[in-house]
Amino acid sequence: MFPRREPVPFASLAEAERFRGNVAPPPRERASAGQLAGRWLLGLTIVAALAGALVIGMPALSSDQQSGQTQHSQAADGR
Repeated sequence: MFPRREPVPFASLAEAERFRGNVAPPPRERASAGQLAGRWLLGLTIVAALAGALVIGMPALSSDQQSGQTQHSQAADGR
């Protein structure tokens, strides 16, 4: 074992790198057709919700005002 020149924090983790085995992890399990369809449906729902919110919110975001007409409430008329 070689002596260390300087102290290393968490020396046990640094030494653990040398003792790794050559065992590969098991392959990932393939998603079923139902899981794939569920993921696609969830993604499509999220995209549709964002697009709907944008379409509904566009009138509130528009800054063009009709210059000839001004909007005022009945309370402004003194009623």
